[in-house]
Amino acid sequence: MIKIALPKGRLGDRAYSIFKKAGWYCSEMEEENRKLIFTNAEQDIQFFWSKPGDVGTYVERGAADIGVVGKDILQEDDTDVYELLDLGIGKCYMAVASMKGKDLDEPEILRVATKYPETAKRFFQSKGRDIDIIKLNGSIEIAPVIDLSDCIVDIVETGTTLRENDLEVREKVFDISARLIANRISYRFQYQRIQDILEGIRRVVDTDDKDN
Repeated sequence: MIKIALPKGRLGDRAYSIFKKAGWYCSEMEEENRKLIFTNAEQDIQFFWSKPGDVGTYVERGAADIGVVGKDILQEDDTDVYELLDLGIGKCYMAVASMKGKDLDEPEILRVATKYPETAKRFFQSKGRDIDIIKLNGSIEIAPVIDLSDCIVDIVETGTTLRENDLEVREKVFDISARLIANRISYRFQYQRIQDILEGIRRVVDTDDKDN
């Protein structure tokens, strides 16, 4: 049985619709219920919902054979999995942002507020900057406003929240979208089945790209 981990929420719903278009589905997932695990015995597959940040862990450790996870999570956790395909959904980007006009070259040690400390460390280390990481879990945008930090490293979708708080993007770190990933051992021992799923999903993604 192929086990598939999907993130709860809008991204997971969009990912499931891609699987369904590709012919892999479980009709029970489309009903109103609070279940987390769904099995299609005829197709010998099982889907389960996961907190988005946990999908990579489930796949890396073999609790799921394949899964869908954001590139931001893969980068932050340095997850040891195969990245099979960019699904082209959940598009946004990781960026450095600060108050408008803030001189980020001035501080000797740059104070950086973020939910993504490892991503921020790698980015600023590549630039030779000394930083003080301030790990936050809530609204990161408030940190520069109240002078808790000089800048933030966070996900940007539309940029509306930044603009409304007098912040601006200073640098893009990397683009983000949802990725199809596979457990390394599963990919070796269930190669053909995973390839069949991958090729079906690839056709759907390619078709959707052409339609858009």
